[in-house]
Amino acid sequence: MAPSLEPPGMRRRSLLARVAALGTVGSLGTVGCSRVATASGVEGGDLLERLRAQGVVRLGIAGEIPFGYIDKNGGLTGEAPELGRAIFKRLGVDRVQPVPTEFGSLIPGLNSQQFDVVAAGMYVNAERCEQVIFADPDYQMLDSFIVRKGNPKGLHDYRDVVEKKARFATGTGYAEIQYAVEAGYKESDILIVPDQVAGLNAVEAGRVDVFAGTALTTRAVVKKSRKAEATKAFAPLVDGKPHVDGGAFAFRPTETRLRDAFNVELRKLKKSGELFRILRPFGFSRAEMTDMTAKELCGQ
Repeated sequence: MAPSLEPPGMRRRSLLARVAALGTVGSLGTVGCSRVATASGVEGGDLLERLRAQGVVRLGIAGEIPFGYIDKNGGLTGEAPELGRAIFKRLGVDRVQPVPTEFGSLIPGLNSQQFDVVAAGMYVNAERCEQVIFADPDYQMLDSFIVRKGNPKGLHDYRDVVEKKARFATGTGYAEIQYAVEAGYKESDILIVPDQVAGLNAVEAGRVDVFAGTALTTRAVVKKSRKAEATKAFAPLVDGKPHVDGGAFAFRPTETRLRDAFNVELRKLKKSGELFRILRPFGFSRAEMTDMTAKELCGQ
């Protein structure tokens, strides 16, 4: 993802090069800069009705595996797009169409009508809740580190990184920046890299001692590494208390009817176990299923 660092506490993501170069995505339709229809002013919004009439919903994605990306065959996939397909089909919208952008451009793009919904595994936090409305989280996530094999410095959380004066890296716009700073790490000393692949390379090359990311992405990226491993997942401290993040779909603030209808179907998928079946192929475990609400994470 092109560097677009959000304010402290805002969430990460990196745009893969192949997505940045994307033009037309097979049978999914042409991805361009055309905008969705403007809001109608109907109380609660009428976007759901318009999407049903159009038969397609545009999903803003940020090109990060496994959250939302274009695969090697040019198809849209990832935990959020696949979940979006399932829920919107239940809502009477048969097709989804990707609109790739940088992670830092997702909320501005949503609010400027460039797409209908953010489907990028976006973390819910208070700052974002002032700009968009979220569905309830479809997953929860802890942090983890990429370290050299054997974890020679014994780095298991951000306090270890500070106390042992480890060379620390994380990704552009990642929440882990703020978690490290809260633990006492000097922000100007953090090496910012584009994504978890670059983080793995930095650790393997010895440029840093540790790279911080989500437990899901770190354990996925080290699978084929002979030099690095992922540490056990842990909850970072926020205001001195363990914090668990949750990722969710985001909607324009006027579209409460669509958000509420989405939540109804999401709860059904959680109750039936279908949600886990959808997310499992992308590396999610049962421990990452959650009943947290957006209201909780927004601090309301």
